[in-house]
Amino acid sequence: MTFRAFIAVDVEPSEKMVQFHSSLRETGSPLKLVDLQNLHLTLKFLGNTEDDLVPKITEIMEESIRGMAPFSVEFRGTGAFPSLKHMKVVWVGVRNIENLRTMAEYMNDELAGLGFKREKRKFSPHLTLARVKGARNKDRLADAIRSWGDEDFGDLLVDGLRLKKSVLSPKGPTYSTVHIAKMENP
Repeated sequence: MTFRAFIAVDVEPSEKMVQFHSSLRETGSPLKLVDLQNLHLTLKFLGNTEDDLVPKITEIMEESIRGMAPFSVEFRGTGAFPSLKHMKVVWVGVRNIENLRTMAEYMNDELAGLGFKREKRKFSPHLTLARVKGARNKDRLADAIRSWGDEDFGDLLVDGLRLKKSVLSPKGPTYSTVHIAKMENP
C-alpha cells in the first residue's frame, strides 16, 4: 500500500497567527486557508510512499536529529510566493533556521537513496497560511500581507520531527502522525 507523506515540524498557532489568519479571510479574496490545527513546517515532501519504506524513512529521520538538542525558531514577517503581484501562497517567515536546514539537507540526500525526488531548490522554510485561488480583492489581500510584514509571531521549540500521512478530500487535507523522531535533552 502507498500513502501520501511528508516530514514536518508541527506548529501550534500563536494568537498573532490566529489574528493574521482572520485578517486574510476578511479581505474577501478567494483563498484556501490552512486549517489552524494543520499548521506545520515541511522539511521534506515525500509524496506517494510505500508502507514498507517507513522503517527506513524513520531511521533517516532519527539519524538527522542524532546529537541535536531541542532548539527554537522564530516566526517573523509575512509575504507571498512568488510575489505580492502574483500571489499563490501566503506565508509567515521563519528565522533561526540553521538546524532546520541541516536536518532537511541530510534527509534530502539520504531519502534520494530510497528513490524520493531530490529537492533542487535551497531549503527555505515558511509557514503556509493560505493558497490564493483567484485575483478578486488582490489589492486588499496584498495590503493585509504588507500590514503584518514586520510582525513578530512568536517562537516555537522544535523538539522532534514527524512523519505525516496526508489524506486529501474536497474539504481539505487530513493529517495523521505515522512516526515521531524525538530530540534528546542534553
